Amino acid sequence: MNYRSRTEIVAMILDAANGGVTRTKIMYKVIITYNQLKNYLSIMIENNLIDYGNGTHIFKTTEKGLNLLIIHNEMAELLHTTVKNE
Repeated sequence: MNYRSRTEIVAMILDAANGGVTRTKIMYKVIITYNQLKNYLSIMIENNLIDYGNGTHIFKTTEKGLNLLIIHNEMAELLHTTVKNE
């Protein structure tokens, strides 16, 4: 697997949590360790990018997180197009 930036991992977590999933499902979709996921989720919850349901143990991408994901995808598409044209 290629090296992924922190921004790419955050975007992958936001995408995986869209609609609500458990921690385990995020781990397997994003392919990161439990400790890595724990650190990312902590930061993302603090920054209001992901909500955590205590009773349900479900992580869900917030509106702010969805906006970040949209911006990330647009930037990735623009960069991909720019590199392709050179």
